[in-house]
Amino acid sequence: MTALGNFADGPPVASTRPLKICLLGYRSHPYCGGQGVYLHYLSKALVEAGHSVDVISGQPYPELDPRVTLIKMPGLNLFEEENPTRALKLRHLLSWTDFFEWWAKLTGGFAEPYTFGRRVAKYLRKRGRHYDIVHDNQSLCYGLLAIERSGLPVVATIHHPITRDRQLALDAAPDWRFRLLVRRWYSFLRMQMKVARRLRHVVTVSRQSESDIAEQFGVDRQQIQLIYNGIDTDIFRPQPDIERRPLRIMTTASADQPLKGLRFLLHAMADLRGQFPDLELLVVGRLQQGGATEQLLGELQLQDCVQFVSGISNQQLVDYYASAGVVVCPSLYEGFGLPAGEAMACGVPVISSDGGALPEVVGDAGIIVPAGDSQALARALRDLLVDDKQRAELGERGRERIARQFSWQLAAAHLVDYYREVIGAPKRNPVPRLAVPAPDASGAEAA
Repeated sequence: MTALGNFADGPPVASTRPLKICLLGYRSHPYCGGQGVYLHYLSKALVEAGHSVDVISGQPYPELDPRVTLIKMPGLNLFEEENPTRALKLRHLLSWTDFFEWWAKLTGGFAEPYTFGRRVAKYLRKRGRHYDIVHDNQSLCYGLLAIERSGLPVVATIHHPITRDRQLALDAAPDWRFRLLVRRWYSFLRMQMKVARRLRHVVTVSRQSESDIAEQFGVDRQQIQLIYNGIDTDIFRPQPDIERRPLRIMTTASADQPLKGLRFLLHAMADLRGQFPDLELLVVGRLQQGGATEQLLGELQLQDCVQFVSGISNQQLVDYYASAGVVVCPSLYEGFGLPAGEAMACGVPVISSDGGALPEVVGDAGIIVPAGDSQALARALRDLLVDDKQRAELGERGRERIARQFSWQLAAAHLVDYYREVIGAPKRNPVPRLAVPAPDASGAEAA
């Protein structure tokens, strides 16, 4: 843990002038995952605190507060192309960045973090001098080192090291050919490891992630600052006008990502159907046709009681939470655990695995079971489904815990205090120093 202080505990320190902050995200739409959610809410909380915020993002672009300026940094956006092979135009051949992004996609790699870094480093060399600080959101690209060398202070958020995702994907691979494809896709991790070790200032969002970044990426703990994420408690709140369905279980999962542990929840559902014939599961995520989850639904004969929804608004998500009797977070690993926090903010009782940082978010306001243990999950669900009083108590405790410890206003204030330490800006009071326990697809280094 860096000597700049531990902002996970205690109030932030008041400071002086507003800052000019540049946030970076290589793909930032909130429906793409937690990284887009992080950028949306952090930028909003920073402008509400009186700072000037620009967001530089590749496609798909973020949804931002009107007070936040979006600077579009388009790439080829090949994952939206119907035929990526034909997406390369003559003008792209004049750009190494464009050509490399196209070639990596065709050969099974993921080059967007690397190519985004090249583009943004070039942009900031020309137009970035007015910023006080540049804050990257998990791209961990070589371009950050170039930006830092140019004299701009750089902070990078690592939500969790994606080595965990890679290992789980390798473990789930059916044969050696698929494992080769997985290794090719995740080859950008070599870049991320190198950059994370060389950056001076790294932020992470949980104690679990801090430990994993040090272990998996080899980052010195003195470089890492712990600042928890926030939850928008104005949007994610109880909806007393919506009737709860006690036998509706809800979860958020990318259906065929092994990391999310959906298969263990499906096995638990199958165990409980005999006792609770009206049990239903609502999955916020897209079902991949012909994928492993669809096959498992058929094997367990759950097609009639499992519904998938995707592309929904925040308000629709809140309404779904309000209708659920229980929310389950069965992930094998989470760097923070945003779905658990959102459900708790909505006053819904939560059963969570102990994967990654989930216990840090849930605390004593939910039920924790071992990750990957469908029988333990089934027992916890059985006990909670028949206990109206416990469900009500957990819902109230969850809402109180999130409102007290995980607001975006608190997260933004801690980050601003950290920014000022990094850039050496004056402070009214010193920050207390508290100890916390505890060429491939990524490209060449030159940006």
